[in-house]
Amino acid sequence: MSLAVLSLAFTMILILGYHFYGRFIAKQYALNDQNPTPATAINDGEDFVPTKPFYLLGQHFSAIAAAGPIAGPIIACQAFGWLPCILWIGLGVIFIGAVHDFSALIASVRYQARSIAEVVKENIGKRAWIAMTAFIWLALVYVIVAFADITASTFVGKSEEFEGGKFFFNPGGAVAASSVLYMLLAIVMGLLQRYLKVPLWLLTVIFVPGTLGAVWLGTKVSSLLLFDQKTWGMMILAYCFVASILPVWLLLQPRGYLGGFVLYLALGIGVAGIFWGGFGIEQEAFKTWAAPGTTGTLFPFLFVTIACGACSGFHGLVCSGTTSKQISQESHCKPVGYGGMLLEGFVALISLATIMIVSSSETKGLSPGVIYGNGLAHFLTKMIGEEHFLFASTFGAMAFSTFVFDTLDVSTRLGRYVLQELFGLKGKQGAMIATALTLLLPAIFILLSKEGAYRLYWTLFGTSNQLLAALTLLGITVWLYQSGKRYWFTLVPMFFVMTITTWSLVLQIGHGARLIHERGFEFNPITINAVISVALILLAATQCYEAGKIFFLRKKG
Repeated sequence: MSLAVLSLAFTMILILGYHFYGRFIAKQYALNDQNPTPATAINDGEDFVPTKPFYLLGQHFSAIAAAGPIAGPIIACQAFGWLPCILWIGLGVIFIGAVHDFSALIASVRYQARSIAEVVKENIGKRAWIAMTAFIWLALVYVIVAFADITASTFVGKSEEFEGGKFFFNPGGAVAASSVLYMLLAIVMGLLQRYLKVPLWLLTVIFVPGTLGAVWLGTKVSSLLLFDQKTWGMMILAYCFVASILPVWLLLQPRGYLGGFVLYLALGIGVAGIFWGGFGIEQEAFKTWAAPGTTGTLFPFLFVTIACGACSGFHGLVCSGTTSKQISQESHCKPVGYGGMLLEGFVALISLATIMIVSSSETKGLSPGVIYGNGLAHFLTKMIGEEHFLFASTFGAMAFSTFVFDTLDVSTRLGRYVLQELFGLKGKQGAMIATALTLLLPAIFILLSKEGAYRLYWTLFGTSNQLLAALTLLGITVWLYQSGKRYWFTLVPMFFVMTITTWSLVLQIGHGARLIHERGFEFNPITINAVISVALILLAATQCYEAGKIFFLRKKG
């Protein structure tokens, strides 16, 4: 089958979903541009800034389209085949993921741009808010664990095909060196912009090509930064600590700005490769219902493995954290919230394509970052020539790590904010304590886990991420119910995601319990996932119980 034909059909489905179902959801919320949004009512020039939808969509898309929709589809395709993956991505993103993002955004806009946890507190109560906040923190911890470990695996390794002859090339070392150089470029850009007031257009002209220069230089010094996976994991967590404490102008903003260009360049390469590269599909459409090892059965693990590409609770934090403060008119919530999630579904398609064009034997044992990098390299070399494969593969893997660092930065900061709010930690000292506590569990997990543990941690990350989406939809459903409006379009996807994620948690608890019964308690991803799964179920059950009381008492009254 032609990859281009399949991708064109998928793209048309996304367009139709936006036009018809997106319009239907917008109608349910009765969007009214006469209602002042928080951005226009407050407009303080700092956090609350009315922004044109085209620019806001780009910012919002860059914030949500990190490594989640890249790694998840690749891991799932390795286990189950590409057909179940593309079906879940297409149907999930239209009827669940985009509805979740759109609903979280409009709910926050109508609650003075407060967080989704505050919306839950307003509609369900303080106990539900505490449970939701604690759940968010645990989910963020697992985001950090999964992404730090998967990035460390990308920075490690060598390929025998590049050894010997006139040079030695280490693919992992090249990606690591390129990523470090990229971070240094961002810091230099931030300093120039802050202290020398260099105009943005000039910085763009210098530093965007400089990013590609960092990739080229990384291929030349690929043997310089060679560490084992645990060392890289701890170094990445140290970066998270520093990045969370540094002022945003020094690293976060310039890195995010340059990362946007990397994202769009990767998307452009993917589109060109899919539609004009002439690639066929080499992967099996369907492999098995029960993948070997610890991945488990297709139901429910396919759905929670492809987390961000189809439905992501993390998006609700972005929608209600920064995006809602910049919406200038209510009608803009549709293209930004609903449309932004559909674009992420397209990112997941490109990621899936990078593994579909090679056989299962060629991807066996490779990490998602390596597969994605190699896939983009195949696409790119169609345009620049096979002789530049080293540069192209390094760029692809570096792009993956760039998206990961976006996620790690935001997750660490959000985890710090959650703890500071819960425990009243103030000032720089409070920020450092909250950041250290947020990174403590990821550090323990990485130090005591074996290499490749990210696949097991990824399962619980995806589960917690989607269960967070279900809890967000539950809070929005209660809000709609108490407002006397239709709520089935959030209730139905909430039940589906809640069922799938609870099923996944129960299976992970059972797996851990059997292992503990056989060997006693050991620190490994399976038993730790089981313990955290129990905590997540209890926190989710608390919010469900509080929400259920509202439905029951109102009907009884």
